[in-house]
Amino acid sequence: MTASPSSSAQAAREALAVRLQHLRKDAGLTKDLSARCGWHPAKTTRIQKGDAPPSDADIRAWCAACGAEDQADDLIATARAVDSMYLEWRRLHRTGMRKVQEDWYALHQQTRHCRVYLSTLPPGFLQTPAFATALMTQITTFQGTPNDVAEAVAARVARSRFLYEGGHRYVVLLEEAVLRYRTANPEAMRGQLRHLLAVMPLASLSIGIIPFTAQRTVWPLEAFYVHDDTTAVVETLTAEIKITQPREVADYTKAFAGLAEMAVYGDDARALIKAALDALE
Repeated sequence: MTASPSSSAQAAREALAVRLQHLRKDAGLTKDLSARCGWHPAKTTRIQKGDAPPSDADIRAWCAACGAEDQADDLIATARAVDSMYLEWRRLHRTGMRKVQEDWYALHQQTRHCRVYLSTLPPGFLQTPAFATALMTQITTFQGTPNDVAEAVAARVARSRFLYEGGHRYVVLLEEAVLRYRTANPEAMRGQLRHLLAVMPLASLSIGIIPFTAQRTVWPLEAFYVHDDTTAVVETLTAEIKITQPREVADYTKAFAGLAEMAVYGDDARALIKAALDALE
């Protein structure tokens, strides 16, 4: 696993490393630990610094060497939680994209208030099947992962049901560029833009558009979703990052508030979507 750009993931990784260090110190082990575990001392150093994530077998060997076998299961569970904070798309999509879309469905099912900011694409739950097919085909080709686009699109579009069920509220901010990028062919783009217009009146949904001409107080950012003020999910080119550290989640909610102040809504937002539609004619 590569180092995460999120301090939450790195901090959690370092906290796990500290727990392992304490086990070693409590057992009074120095160089003996590496010998007991049967690996090079450099590996011990990397694990203790948080530079290398320990495997389940590494943790069991470490605990056995320290006479703390009873702590192995808890440490393994912690390590897996840390590992889930930063997940590379190629790893997530190693068997195709459908499973990830189903996992997103479960997260949205649990979420009551979701704030979404995107600078390049409409969110998955607002994508039409034609647009989602074009996008996910590009992603599959780029990543070189198994092609299950049809199944993945069905799972992605299924999330739209939460717009029509009670108890879910979505606040979506899109940069105007989202309306203009030719991510799909003109016909699919027209369908996507018309769909945005069609869902705008929904009581469960608020859509704001940040115009090209807006005076920036917050610069364009990577895509992020804030779920119930407890979790922020950030999407980069190579990975999905789940952030739960309260300070960092607060930073994303603060950024969202600043972006929301630059957005236009209602008739002004519809005018920007219609202008993008006109440009496709």
